[in-house]
Amino acid sequence: MNTVLSVNELSISFGGLKAVDNISFNVSEKDIFGVIGPNGAGKTTVFNMISGFYKPDSGNVIFGEVDITKKKTHQVIKYGLTRTFQNVELFKHMTVMDNLLVGNHINASYGILSSMFMLPKVSKIENKQKEKAIEVLKFLGLENYASSLVFNLPYGIQKLVELGRALISEPKVLLLDEPAAGMNDTETKMLGDRIKNIRDKFGITVLLVEHDMNLVMNICDRIAVMNFGKKIAEGIPKEIQSNPMVIEAYLGEEV
Repeated sequence: MNTVLSVNELSISFGGLKAVDNISFNVSEKDIFGVIGPNGAGKTTVFNMISGFYKPDSGNVIFGEVDITKKKTHQVIKYGLTRTFQNVELFKHMTVMDNLLVGNHINASYGILSSMFMLPKVSKIENKQKEKAIEVLKFLGLENYASSLVFNLPYGIQKLVELGRALISEPKVLLLDEPAAGMNDTETKMLGDRIKNIRDKFGITVLLVEHDMNLVMNICDRIAVMNFGKKIAEGIPKEIQSNPMVIEAYLGEEV
C-alpha cells in the first residue's frame, strides 16, 4: 500500500517540558491507524501538529508528497486532511444540517459578490451541498436529526454530527480524536462499524486517537503506542496486545 501520511521525528516542548519526543510513523492509504497511550502520553499533541494547530520544534509531516509541517490549518484542510476534536466543537445553536453545510464551505467555489446577489451558480452549488449533506446524514443514521438544534441532542449523537461535518468535506485522511468519548458500549460498537464503513465505502484513510481499547483492537490495521511523549511500540493489534512495554505502560491493564 502507498504511504499517504508520514510523521517524521516530530518533537515539541511546552515551558521546557518535552510533550512529544521524536515521534515517527507512516500511515498507509485506506488503513485505519490507531495512536494509543495512557493519559498525558502526548497523543492529541501529535494530532495538533499533524493538523496545523501546533508547529513542531523539529521533524516534519508529509501528506502525500507535500510537506504540511508549516501549513496553516485551513491549508491542511484544503489538501484533504480533516479532523474531529476530543471535545465536541459544533455550532450548538444551529441545526444539524447547517453544521454540516458549514463543514463543506471549504469546497464552495463562488465568491462574495456571487453570494451577495444569489446568482444562479450559487443556488446550484448550495443545492448540491445540501444533497451531499443528506447523503452523509443517511450514511451516519442521522437523517431524522437534520432539523434538530445541536444543543438538544445527546452527546453521542453530537459526536456523530461532528464526524459528519468532517466527512462532508471529502477528506483523503480523517483524523479522529477520541471519537468514542462519552459513548456507551452499544454506541461505541456502532461507531466502530461506521468508521470501517467510512474506509470501505469512501476509501478514506483514518488516523485515530482513542482510549477504548476494544474499539482500537477491533478496527485498526496498525497501532502506535505512546508513553511520556515517546513511541514505545508499533504493530498490528495482536502484537500490541502482547507487547511487555505496552502492558507496563498501562500498569497491567488489559489492552
